[in-house]
Amino acid sequence: IAVQMPRVDKRILPAFSPDDVRRILATCETPRDAAIVLCLLDTGLRAGEFVALNIADVDVKVGAVQVRRGKGGKGRVAFLGAKARKALLRYLLARGEAKPDEPLWLAETTGARLTHYGLRLLLRRLGKRADVQHCHPHTFRRTFALWSLRAGMNIYALQQIMGHSDLSILRRYLALVEQDLAEAHRKHGAVDNML
Repeated sequence: IAVQMPRVDKRILPAFSPDDVRRILATCETPRDAAIVLCLLDTGLRAGEFVALNIADVDVKVGAVQVRRGKGGKGRVAFLGAKARKALLRYLLARGEAKPDEPLWLAETTGARLTHYGLRLLLRRLGKRADVQHCHPHTFRRTFALWSLRAGMNIYALQQIMGHSDLSILRRYLALVEQDLAEAHRKHGAVDNML
């Protein structure tokens, strides 16, 4: 007789606080590292998508980031805001002349394309210096999702930007946002706080 195990809801691992990100940025010693931190956080890309970017995949003027091979081989567009674009431009200027088909992110030791493993090592090093736990590529993706929802982004737009095929993953983030709302009501609810 085959017994099916009960389904356990996956819990969402922690996201960064704004203070965590400020501390991580303060430990960045190169324009590349600061650009990586801000671009990971502002695009919500998966690590593999992020390191696969070429220079031509990013339109710095408008902030569009073309993901050519996302999960399942699907392409999509993500975006960079003004602060992340400024950091990216600073990195590209420091890097010097490069061709559009060259990798966007280079390993500092070899000058070759930054690998997924290299990205993980860099973030681990930055997290250790900043004393920030869970400084991994996916923590940036989770933080992007949570901060976007908290700022009021439409869940369907977020689904498209993150490249999710359905909403089931984002529903877990919505539960965290609902916890934020419950906490806000507990602290500032009209009747409990005014009567």
